[in-house]
Order: sequence, then C-alpha cells, then structure tokens
Amino acid sequence: MITRNPRSTASVAGHSIHPMLIPFPIAFFVATFACDLVFWATGNAGWADATLWLLGAGLIMAALAAIAGLTDFLGEQQIREISTAWWHAGGNVVAVLIELGNWYLRYAEGSAGILPTGIILSAAVTCILVFTGWKGWQLVYEGHVGVADELGADEPAWIHERTQRGPGEPIRRPASERTRSEVARSGEDLTGV
Repeated sequence: MITRNPRSTASVAGHSIHPMLIPFPIAFFVATFACDLVFWATGNAGWADATLWLLGAGLIMAALAAIAGLTDFLGEQQIREISTAWWHAGGNVVAVLIELGNWYLRYAEGSAGILPTGIILSAAVTCILVFTGWKGWQLVYEGHVGVADELGADEPAWIHERTQRGPGEPIRRPASERTRSEVARSGEDLTGV
C-alpha cells in the first residue's frame, strides 16, 4: 500500500505558507520577553513602549500564521489524525490568547502592567513556544506534513530548468527563440538558424 505525505493545502508553488509566517510572531513574542527583562533591569519606559508594539505586531502575524495553519489542519484529514498536530495547534492558541491579554494589560496600565504580571505572561508564552515549536518540528520531520512525496513533485517545471544548468551559467533560450543580436552576442554559430 502506497501512502502519500500529508499535504499543505495553504501553499504557494508547493511550499507551505504556515512555516513561512511563524518565525515572525515567535520573534515578536520572544523579543517582548527580552524587552521586559531589559525594562525590569533599567526601568526605562522606552522598553515598555516597545513591548506594546512588539505584542501588537506578533498578534497580527500570529493571526495570519493561524489562518494558514488552520487551512492546512482542516484541509487534510491526515494532519488531523496526527495527535502532535492537536498539541501544536492547541498550544499556539493558548499562547496567542495569553499574549492578547498581555497586550491589553499593557495598553490599559502602561508600564505598570509589566511588573510582575506582564513579564510572567511573556515568560510563560516563551516556554509554550518552545513546546509548540518542538511539536511543529515533529509534524514536519517525523510526520512529513507538507513534505513532497517526490523531489520536485509540487514545484513548477521552470524551477528544475534552472537546476540543470551549471553554476553561474545564465538561463538561455534556444537559439531559434532568440533574436539574431542575442545569438551574435553569445558567440554562437548562426548557420542553420
């Protein structure tokens, strides 16, 4: 019995969209925790202001990543059958809900909302992201989610045309498709064209 890998239903040219987007909210949420630590150490309100923007950007990007992830999750039965996918999705939902509350706390209370509650929430989300990132890794490397069954199976043909030329060799159209001046510049023989 031949089985195929679980496919990503939200993809561009065979490449899953969800993994392209998830580095952004991760970076914004971890940077929020880092800025919280600097604010705790220095008391400089500029770091508190930065966290509000980082959380806002992280929430927007998390929403976009969640749409792509949910599209994959709902669009492929094989993904829903993997228990790791449920842990990954559930953990990320919890992380985003905590950060939404964290953002509102800072919006309503300013820098007073950071110590101690905001920094604890940021630390908790950072730990959750380590767990959900590990689960996402398992989905790709152990569950083969979004991995092509065959090399290049989901990619357009032009990608492979580029790989069949030598390093540094330009992409060339056949002489019959080029103008005489293009062929002349290349130094090719024009007889028979």
